[in-house]
This record gives sequence, structure tokens and C-alpha cells, in this order.
Amino acid sequence: MSSPALSMARAITLIQPARLEIGVGAIARLGSWASAYRRIFVVAMAPTAGFVDRIGLAGAVETYVDIPPEPDLPAVEAVLAAARQFKPDLVIGLGGGSVMDVAKLVAVLWDGEQSVLDVVGPNKVAGRRTALAQVPTTSGTGSEAGIRALVTNPETLAKLAVESPFMLADIAVLDPELTYSVPAAVTAATGIDALAHCVEAFTNIKSHPLIDGYATLGIELVGKYLARAVADGSDTEARAGMMLASYYGGVCLGPVNTAAGHALAYPLGTRLKLPHGLANAIIFPHVLAFNAPDRPEKTAAIMRALGLPNHADERIVRASAHEFCRQLGVEMSLAAHGAASDDLPSWAAEAHAIRRLMDNNPRNMSVEDVLSIYRAAMA
Repeated sequence: MSSPALSMARAITLIQPARLEIGVGAIARLGSWASAYRRIFVVAMAPTAGFVDRIGLAGAVETYVDIPPEPDLPAVEAVLAAARQFKPDLVIGLGGGSVMDVAKLVAVLWDGEQSVLDVVGPNKVAGRRTALAQVPTTSGTGSEAGIRALVTNPETLAKLAVESPFMLADIAVLDPELTYSVPAAVTAATGIDALAHCVEAFTNIKSHPLIDGYATLGIELVGKYLARAVADGSDTEARAGMMLASYYGGVCLGPVNTAAGHALAYPLGTRLKLPHGLANAIIFPHVLAFNAPDRPEKTAAIMRALGLPNHADERIVRASAHEFCRQLGVEMSLAAHGAASDDLPSWAAEAHAIRRLMDNNPRNMSVEDVLSIYRAAMA
């Protein structure tokens, strides 16, 4: 483990959207910013399309809503085809993480020769000539803050990650009113996803004091506001707090990224068809506890921020974090979500092979370790 001095001296790059609008009614301020653009392509989903009217857009507007919860390559190609026909000068992502990820890809690919497969990996996008605005309607992924997009390969069911500074939003809008209608169960799961981003960056082998600052702020906001947002969806302060926590989590992803927790969650999304936030919520207590021996001080700080026993003992951490998630209304049993014991070994091998995340984990995790976590999560 790096010493604090070495961690402080290590070079990192932190980039964020050039403009951030935050607060009740902030979506209306996007309209004036967007007035310079004449052809606006909005990527949304059916539940979020109604928010387009609140922006006050002028000019030609096309709203594309046929986005599946976990977009795959054919779904993205369909959006790109629509964008190429429309020829936008501004793309707006209006929805959850998947919608915003697709908006990023549309902004960089619609007016060029590259395909999605051409740009998988870091820094392969040739450039961008289309403006990009991101408007989250959930508090979880923090995609509005970042430069990554995830797409599922339908043949392998693997997550393909595209990373490029060209996918950074020109403006991000955090309006808590847009999250009022998010159901309690989704609020809980996506909130734990935001928490996982912060925690995995905080405990990561690539952790850095600058990012630790954002991560700890995010963790504290979740501890203060998530239960309130679940209990009362119209609690504006809690909704705003969770939007900011989600944004901080997104900031953490750029220079540091996630680790084993997200690697273990991905097969649950692609194989079991669980929503991304729910998959991360189920895994969260187990990986937090697994890493506790290698990050005892940071684990204790996480527990304290969440109002849990200030401890780094694996058993206490697992039980307390599991109860934290369960009390938010999350069904924490993989078996209850349809997982079968016979599926677990292949999922464990698949998760273990996601080295871009697994190699960030502070404690080495074998295939057997992954399998043990999946088995523990069946209960």
C-alpha cells in the first residue's frame, strides 16, 4: 500500500463538466444555455420524456425514448441511426446512467466514421463536434460527471467500456425535482450505487487525497440523506443531497474508478437482468467487509459516516452494512431474485476476469473468493 506522501505526489487528471447547474428548477436554466443551438436531439426514456417541456428548448427538437435499461450494441446503433438522420448540433441526455451513457456515445459518434466497437477502451474516440448536456433524473451513477460509457455486447453479455475526455458534458444539470417520482426501491438501490462509487474509489489502490475528499463528502451525504429520500420522495433537501452524492461518485470514477464491487455486480446485471443499482446494492456489504482488513481506518470512517458501528472487523462490517441496505427496503438475497447455485461458478469466473476493475481492489480476490461472496449473497 502506498504511503500518504507517495499517494499525494502521484499524478492524476481530474476533469469535470465546464458548467454545473444545481438546485430546484435548475432544468429551466438549461433552456437559455441551449438557445445557441438549433437542432437538439434528446436521449430519454418514456418516464423522463415529459421533462423535456421543462427545459424550454427552441428550434427543432427530437426526443428518442427507445432505450433499454441495460443498452446493448444494437440499441446504441439504433439511436445513432436516428441521430444521423436528424443531424443535431446539441445532444441532451435526460434520464439515468444508461441514458446519459448513450448520449455520450451519440455526441461523439453520430457524425463520424467510428463505430462503438472501434472506440472500446481508453482514448480511442477521434473527437467531437456536437455539444453535450447531461440531466440526471436518478441519483446513482454520476454519469453526468464522467467520461465513460458502458454498453453490453449481446453475444458475450460482457460490458464494453468506452472512455474519452471527448465524452465530457459541456453542462450538467442537477435538479432534485426531477427525482421526486423515482420509486422508493429505485431510490434506495441507486443511492447505494452512488455510495459504492465513493467507497470503492476511497478504498482503491489508486486512491488519492484529492479524490478521497470527494468520496468522503459523498459517503457522508448518503449517510445523512438516503434514508430520508427513500422515506419521502418529495423531501427536496434529501433529494438534492443525494444528487450531489451521486455527482461526487461520478467525479471519483474518472481518476480512480471502481474495483471488485462493480466487477461482481456486472454479471448480476447481464446474466440475471438485475438493474445496475440493485446489483451493486446486493454486493456492497460483502465487498466492503472483504476489503476491511486491508483498509481498516478507511473502513471505520465509512462505517462512522453511515451511522454504523465504528469498526473494521469483517463480520461486523458485513452484518451492519447488510442491515443498512435491508432497512432501506432492498431485497438483499440473490436467491430471491432468481439466482441458482449452479450459475454462481460461471458468474464468479466472469467477474474475476474483469481485470480493469479487479486490479484496483485493495485486497487480492481469487475466483474462490468471488464465489464465496456470491454464495453468501444467496441467503
